[in-house]
Amino acid sequence: MVVLKGYPRLSETFIVQELRGLELAGFKLVIVSLRHPTDKKRHAVHDEIEADLLYLPEYLHKEPMRVLRGLWAARRQPGFKVALQGWLADLWRDRSRNRLRRFGQAAVLVAEWPQDGAWLHAHFIHTPASVTDYAARIMGLGWSVSAHAKDIWTSPDWELAAKLNRAHWTVTCTEMGHKHLQSLAQNPATVHLSYHGLNLDRFPPFTESRPARDGSDAADPVQIVSVGRAVPKKGYDTLLRALALLPADLQWRFTHLGGGAQRSDLQSLAESLGIADRIRWQGAVDQAEVLAAYRESDLFALACRITADGDRDGLPNVLVEAASQGLACLSTNISGIPELFSNAENGWLVAPDDTAALSAALQTAITSPSLRQQYGEAAAKKVRTTLDYHRSVDELVALFAAEGVHP
Repeated sequence: MVVLKGYPRLSETFIVQELRGLELAGFKLVIVSLRHPTDKKRHAVHDEIEADLLYLPEYLHKEPMRVLRGLWAARRQPGFKVALQGWLADLWRDRSRNRLRRFGQAAVLVAEWPQDGAWLHAHFIHTPASVTDYAARIMGLGWSVSAHAKDIWTSPDWELAAKLNRAHWTVTCTEMGHKHLQSLAQNPATVHLSYHGLNLDRFPPFTESRPARDGSDAADPVQIVSVGRAVPKKGYDTLLRALALLPADLQWRFTHLGGGAQRSDLQSLAESLGIADRIRWQGAVDQAEVLAAYRESDLFALACRITADGDRDGLPNVLVEAASQGLACLSTNISGIPELFSNAENGWLVAPDDTAALSAALQTAITSPSLRQQYGEAAAKKVRTTLDYHRSVDELVALFAAEGVHP
């Protein structure tokens, strides 16, 4: 059983490709989702998934009888009392509706547990791991968790430490997250670093030559692309301001792929900055459209930041995807991004929210097609030699096998 916050999600291709990899390794999975999907599109890999789907009540009050049946079934389990006591202790420290919902969802999961279920694994160490933890304690089962980015940095240390110490093992996808979680675990050896990697079969090498655009030709401007949800941690407001600082006679076009709550605000910002006519907002797209955009572009830009509540990216999968296509990348030096890119070696990295530095790097990248080619080739080589997703799947298979969980 794999517990996810929502399924399917366009922004979580790294999770679904891992699940598909586990299926291809012989595992029979059941995907447990805490939320119903909101994306209107799907990636091709979603249609390849063979796992059964179980949607838990997204809001307990909308399925009261299902929740009551779950609680009745859960209370008959030998671990119910211990789990209830643990949940009450958590509720004392986190008096939220979300905390109430987690226990109700866990009870429904226990009641609807398949007969051949043997293990629980959560993706994200915040809400999905809470539901997984409560259900595992109720049933006396082992569980594990994959921790990523926002879930690590927006969770209190007391909760992270408790989960790390109850989970049999944890994997996380950046060295920064790895060190932080190890510092909180009673046994640091149970926390493993495992980069997600990329399914390189879906992102074959781009073998064509990109045009040597340098921003001097109004009829053939440099094509800049970015893929990501329009949310604060992606730093799109900083990116737009940096673009607006570029010399007026420099010829470029920017395309944004993705949805997100801030998109209309960003469109308004682009209008106020006087650059709206150079920007295309393409909306949510599938993986095939993303791949085509990488291949048609000259530069990938993503101005990631750490928000006030600690939210941040780890190593954004879109940067790995873009680099796999030999597309030069420009981003910021936070989280796991410097674990793939080295400034002035295989990409451009600047400090987050430094509009002037970002604009200067953009100008260099736009006017330097030979550098873009050099950095793009170097980044593609690193991705293809170190970030094949088969490696992360093999690491998970070994961890499951150590617990006696086999295909």
